[in-house]
Amino acid sequence: MAHFDLEQQEQIDAIKTWWERWGNLVTTVVVVAALVVTGLSGWRWYQDRQVEGASLLYLAVQEGLQANNQTRVREAAAQLVEKYPGTGHAVLAALIAARLDFEGGDSKSARSRLEWAVANAKQDEFRDLARLRLAAVLVDDRDLVAALRVLDASHGNAFDALFLDLRGDVLFAQGDANAARNAYQSAFDKLDEKSSYRNLVQLKLDALGEAR
Repeated sequence: MAHFDLEQQEQIDAIKTWWERWGNLVTTVVVVAALVVTGLSGWRWYQDRQVEGASLLYLAVQEGLQANNQTRVREAAAQLVEKYPGTGHAVLAALIAARLDFEGGDSKSARSRLEWAVANAKQDEFRDLARLRLAAVLVDDRDLVAALRVLDASHGNAFDALFLDLRGDVLFAQGDANAARNAYQSAFDKLDEKSSYRNLVQLKLDALGEAR
């Protein structure tokens, strides 16, 4: 029995020695791990609330469109941009509101919304679409140099034809018919043969005639 007690005491002493050496580190690791788990749970909760809030406001944008209530669309879009700027819903709402602004003759507001969308879009496709629409607004405003600068930005291959077609419009507006023709031809070549948009580009090429 005494032998057994001695063994127990030796084990206890060994544990005490180990704990004195490594106890603080173990405690720190456990605390950090607990904080990480708590932080991740909190972050997921925050993300869920962000998505939920953004979804509700984007629904308001869609309902405003269906009801042809432009005021509601703009207000909901503005709230999305202000409260949930990191969400895709905010970028989409900005694009929709910019189109309404442009169609209503307010190119300044349209440009502002599209510039915000370009700067804040997380998805490349949304950013490319915002750039394309921004360039189109700049062309309408006759700010051709700025339009070309926007079109020069890198973009996904799926948008190549659209960027080239709009580049052709800018170059033609600048009086460079040959460069415009080259841009249109490149756009035409990149478009699918079944694309109806190809017919529009062909019309532009036909209007320019043969290269001189």
